[in-house]
Amino acid sequence: MIMNPNPSASKYTFLSLGDSYTIGESVSANDRWSVQLAGMLQKDGIDVSSPDIIAKTGWTTAELQDAIKASGNKKTYDLVSLLIGVNNQYRGQSQDRYRTEFNQLLQTAIGFAGGKPGRVFVLSIPDWGVSPFAQGRNQRQISGEIDAFNAIAKEESQKAGVSYVDITPLTRKAAGDSKQFADDGLHYSGQQMRLWAEAALPIAKTLLEK
Repeated sequence: MIMNPNPSASKYTFLSLGDSYTIGESVSANDRWSVQLAGMLQKDGIDVSSPDIIAKTGWTTAELQDAIKASGNKKTYDLVSLLIGVNNQYRGQSQDRYRTEFNQLLQTAIGFAGGKPGRVFVLSIPDWGVSPFAQGRNQRQISGEIDAFNAIAKEESQKAGVSYVDITPLTRKAAGDSKQFADDGLHYSGQQMRLWAEAALPIAKTLLEK
């Protein structure tokens, strides 16, 4: 878990919840997609702080929820993001369990947003099946399972009135391009995560302007 060590007096605050894709495993702090998004918002004249982050490589939905509780964070934020589920898929956990625990996290995220679902957005799960790490594995199966988990996340987000940003196609286009992946061959590079931030930018701007 990492919290922003240098909170500012910005007009808007931002919390980013997730796993390795949010913490930016194997890349620098400045390359994290949520940090890049905050920079883009700032460049567009929106006074938002660098994000507080609660995320760790390997976390499932349940582990993220447990970590949030353990953090004791009682603050509210103007913008909250959630990206979680790849480790549920990787560990072979059921879709029903994911739906239940994802819903609980949605409510937690909405709570962090002061009870305003219109200030929360979800990013879809990247497809790690196209990564160098996945060579020799059943890519079709991985992609199919990720699609199923993402369908749940999209459906439940829409029910809750939370915005959904589909970045999975961007991650699939990264196949075969080493520049899109971190040195570990599994996680994504800052270059790829910039594309996620660009995809989330118009949504984040709209949410903050509500």
